[in-house]
Amino acid sequence: MNQLDMAGRHGVITGGATGLGYATAQRMLASGARVTLWDRDRDALTRATRELGAKALGVTVNVADHSSVADALRLTLAQTPAIDVLVNSAGITGPNVRLWDYPADDWLEVMQVNLNGLFYCCREVVPLMRARNYGRIVNIASVAGKEGNPNASAYSASKAAVIALTKSLGKELADTGVRVNCVTPAAVKTAIFDQMKPEFIQFMLSKIPMGRFGTPEEVAAMVTWLSTEDCSFSTGAVFDLSGGRSTY
Repeated sequence: MNQLDMAGRHGVITGGATGLGYATAQRMLASGARVTLWDRDRDALTRATRELGAKALGVTVNVADHSSVADALRLTLAQTPAIDVLVNSAGITGPNVRLWDYPADDWLEVMQVNLNGLFYCCREVVPLMRARNYGRIVNIASVAGKEGNPNASAYSASKAAVIALTKSLGKELADTGVRVNCVTPAAVKTAIFDQMKPEFIQFMLSKIPMGRFGTPEEVAAMVTWLSTEDCSFSTGAVFDLSGGRSTY
C-alpha cells in the first residue's frame, strides 16, 4: 500500500458503514486521518466504528432528509470541530427495469438519495470549508452517469447529475482552497450487488475490458488521494475507475 498523507485531517464519509464508504474510511485511517461515518443503518454503523477503532466516529443520518443532515452536522461538530474532507458515498441503485415500467416512487427515492442527499451534504459542509479556506469534496458518481446503463435510468440519470454538480461546484469554489472532484467507477463488487439482477451484473462485467470488477480498495485509494492536500490543481474533474470501459 502506497502511503498517502492525511495526518491531522478529519473526513466525513456518507454511506460509510459499508461498501466503498467503509473501504475509504479504512484507507483514510491508514493514512493518518480521523473519520466520521454518516450512515442510516444504525447497526452497520455500530459494527463499522467498532471494527475501525478509536479514530472512527459514527452518526446516524438519512442523507435524503435535509433536516437529518443538518442534525448530523451539529453532532459531528460537537465531537470534532473541523471537517477537512467530505466524501459523498451514500447511494442506492433502484430497480433494474425499463423506463416505461419504472415505478415513480422508486425513481423519486433514487434521486432523493443519490442526488438530493449529496446536495444537502455539500450545502451544509461547504460554508465551513470556505470559512477555513480549505477542504476536499469527493463525490462518488458512476460510469453509468457517463454512458447510461439500460434498465437503470434513474441510477444513470442521478449519477450524470452528480458529475454535473461536481463540475459546477468545483468552478464555484475554484478561487478558494476547496477542491471538488468525483470518481466514476464501473461496477465494484460490494453489497450493492444485492440490489441487482444477476443478468444485469453480467452485462456490466461484459463491458469492462479488464474482464473483472473493481475492488473497494482500488476506489478507496483514488478517493483518498483526491482527499489529500497534494490534490491541489484538480477541481471540477472526473476521475475514471472503470477498467478501461470509459476513457474520457
